[in-house]
Amino acid sequence: MAVKSLSRGKGNTEVVVVTGASAGVGRAIAREFARHGAKVGLLARSQDGLDGAARDVERLGGRALAVATDVSDDQQVEEAADRIERALGPIDIWVNNAMVSVLSPALEMTAEEFRRVTEVTYLGYVHGTLSALRRMVPRDHGVVVQIGSALSYRAIPLQSAYCAAKHAVQGFTESLRSELIHDGSRVRLTTVQLPAVNTPQFSWIRTRMPNHPQPVPPIYQPEVIARAVYWTAHHRRREFSVGYPTVQAILGDKFIPGLLDHYLAWVGYESQQTTQPVPPDRPDNLYKPLPGDFGARGAFSDRAHNYSIHSWINRYRGWLTLGGLGLATWWWQGRQARKENGPRERSSSSRTSKRRAVQRFAA
Repeated sequence: MAVKSLSRGKGNTEVVVVTGASAGVGRAIAREFARHGAKVGLLARSQDGLDGAARDVERLGGRALAVATDVSDDQQVEEAADRIERALGPIDIWVNNAMVSVLSPALEMTAEEFRRVTEVTYLGYVHGTLSALRRMVPRDHGVVVQIGSALSYRAIPLQSAYCAAKHAVQGFTESLRSELIHDGSRVRLTTVQLPAVNTPQFSWIRTRMPNHPQPVPPIYQPEVIARAVYWTAHHRRREFSVGYPTVQAILGDKFIPGLLDHYLAWVGYESQQTTQPVPPDRPDNLYKPLPGDFGARGAFSDRAHNYSIHSWINRYRGWLTLGGLGLATWWWQGRQARKENGPRERSSSSRTSKRRAVQRFAA
């Protein structure tokens, strides 16, 4: 199935905005769009990371504009969107990805920490989406991609603030999508639900746990996510889940939520930590970015998958379904033909046997 370009005319390329573009999944997404020649607006707090992301985009054939932005501030997001449109042109695709988190039991967290995670990981998506729609809706053109998570459906221990924010993004997106449908808008909202990903966030999120944070295995490389995001931005999908573990989490919460409560209470603490102790005073990026350019990948590449078979199946599920129906039809027709030919063959064989018997008797 061919990818349908959203570019506005011959010779024009897509204008894409990626929040949280300085590192991790956002960095990989920016690179993926750059490979296809897009003009990419890069939003994040870290100037070091933004500079690195801009170099990546230019090196891969795109055009970059980096704007240091804290997405928790709606005015900063609005000003960044204005600047990007003046420099690069009308925004075609907006990808909301920026996040912060705290790995901690909820009773040990402060109200300020809950507020900060909510302001970035939920309200940052609200601010980005509304800035995008203020420009897309009057033009009746554009796509907003929300980077979701399996945790949007099934929360886990030690990440109450982050899970709550992802649930909020899901509710906000579903409500807003219905409003756009009601208005007859051709602007599209889509969500890409993620599994555990090998990003640098585990080296800088705030934690109160004794050992180093880690993504819950199985782990995927951020480039797997980036390819899925690019594909989803160009195909009409309401939601796209990456990796079978994401589907397991979504279906598990639907059918056995109580059992999962107890299972996660049993394994959820250990699975989110390595065996390596972490200093209790290590720096984190909750309120301000850490210096340096961290790139897209984290510290778990030796355990991360570069490919997702489930993601491939999800992309081509329509063609695979048609192929399966074709095979099923071919099998059924063959089965019916064998049923119909069986009695005829037996009847013919019986007549032949009787004829031979008569001939022997006459002889």
